[in-house]
Formats: sequence, C-alpha cells, structure tokens
Amino acid sequence: MLRVVRAEDRYRGGDQGAGIDTRHAFSFGRFYDPDNVRFGPLTACNEERLAPGAGFPAHRHRDLEIVSWVVEGELTHEDASGAATVLGPGDVQRLSAGAGTVHAERNAGAAPLCFVQMWLVPATPGGAPEYEVVRGIADGTPYALPRADAVLHVRRLAEGGRTAVPAAPLAYVHVVRGTVSLGGGHAALRPGDSARLTDAGELAVTAGGGPAELLVWELAAV
Repeated sequence: MLRVVRAEDRYRGGDQGAGIDTRHAFSFGRFYDPDNVRFGPLTACNEERLAPGAGFPAHRHRDLEIVSWVVEGELTHEDASGAATVLGPGDVQRLSAGAGTVHAERNAGAAPLCFVQMWLVPATPGGAPEYEVVRGIADGTPYALPRADAVLHVRRLAEGGRTAVPAAPLAYVHVVRGTVSLGGGHAALRPGDSARLTDAGELAVTAGGGPAELLVWELAAV
C-alpha cells in the first residue's frame, strides 16, 4: 500500500510573528487528526523554518527519539547542560529523551534556517537520555535507532539516478530537495512531499529534472 502526502497538505503551525514557520505531516498540537497520529513508531515529521534569531526556548521531552536534519542554514542546539552544538547540512542529530530531558533550538546565524525534525516512539520507555551528532553522513549510510527499531537512510541522487526504498514492513520517504518518481512513475514526489509504504517490497526511486535528496525511514510495524 502506498499513501502520498503532499507538501501543501501539511498542517501549518509555528508562530509567524516570532519567525517560526512549521509544517506538520502528522497530527500535532492543535492540529488533531485521529486518523493521522503516527506511522509505525514515527509520530512527527516537521519541516521547520526559522528566521535569524528565532527559535524554541528550553523545553522538556520524554520517551521520544528526536532526529534532526538541516536542509539549509545552521541549527544551534543546546542540551540539558547548556552546552551548544551547531549543525549544518549533512549532519544528523539524535536526541534520545529517555525518562526526560530538556533542550533548546534556535537559528543563531544570519541566514534563514530550514530543517526537518522527526520524532519516533521508542519500543521501551524510560532510560537515560542520550545525545549524538554524526557529521557529514555519507550517501547510503544507514543510521540505526535501536531504541525505536528504525533505520534512517540518506539518499542523494544525480539527475536520472536511481535507488531503492528498502523492503520493510513500513517505509517512510521524505523528499528534501529535487523531484523523484516512486515505483516506476506511479507517484511523482517534490520537496516536502512524503510517501508512506506498507509491505510494498523494494521500490525503485528515480530522480528527474535535477539532483534529489531523500530521507528514507525503514520501520518495524507497531
């Protein structure tokens, strides 16, 4: 089964006056949709756009695996100790909230910031918080989240290049940039579009009209 969610169908949230523009792919906050709460362990895929100086002050999370991917600009992340880390395009950041932790995120740079943040529910709640950054993750390198039984694949394609969505009980494809055709042209996806696949097997992805970048989640059924 294949379900495509278009960029324009995301719930638009954030705080425009504060320079925060958020596009939610799943039910979130005041945008409650009981039929769109999660896909396997994935419960949020937010496109965040922050103007220079804008951000989210220190706030608390628990029992979430939070993965961030910078599209353009620089994301400054502050952990529970107040230590700051600056992330750029190509860096993967994971915050395992465990039994509870506090963090803050902001655009401390002079240019606009766009990043994708994804939340996954761990298989077992609780535990100690963990934080990790992988710099410049290579194309095709899998990044596993053992707590959530999930694997993130970063795919970068030249024009006309091909790859495949892994065969998994559930797979989630988010287009970061470029245009791709999914499954032999059955679905054309553009930036901000996503596809949710259930028992679809290994599905071909082809870039068209220029290079493309994808975030692909390989997920266990819940």
